[in-house]
Amino acid sequence: MNVLKYLLVGLVFGIVLTKSEAVSWYRIYEMFQFQSFHMYGIISVAIATGVIGIQLIKRNNIKDIKGQPIEIQDKEKGSTRYWIGGIFFGLGWALVGSCPGPIFILLGAGFWSVLIIFFGALLGTFIYGLFKDKLPH
Repeated sequence: MNVLKYLLVGLVFGIVLTKSEAVSWYRIYEMFQFQSFHMYGIISVAIATGVIGIQLIKRNNIKDIKGQPIEIQDKEKGSTRYWIGGIFFGLGWALVGSCPGPIFILLGAGFWSVLIIFFGALLGTFIYGLFKDKLPH
């Protein structure tokens, strides 16, 4: 029963992403071609929601579901790794036309070609796991 609430939230999230066309290859293509504001609008709303949510948590000492205080760690200084990671993430996103987030949504919608993206994401995660101790963190 505990897992059911997570499945329900995931289902609703998948419906919202599908209906907003955030999982659409064409919308992602438009974004990277700077032809439409659609995806930038969705991303901007997500960023604004996150900023407001984090500020509410920090200022009101909101506790998690178990009653423990939520502690949000400050990010380490330095931006090189964020630039490198962002470039790899953006290139992958642009090349396949899909962010890793909606892979399961697209599979659920019957787009079986996304299995290639899914296996690529698994392979990339595995390769990162092999080299993570050698990478600067």
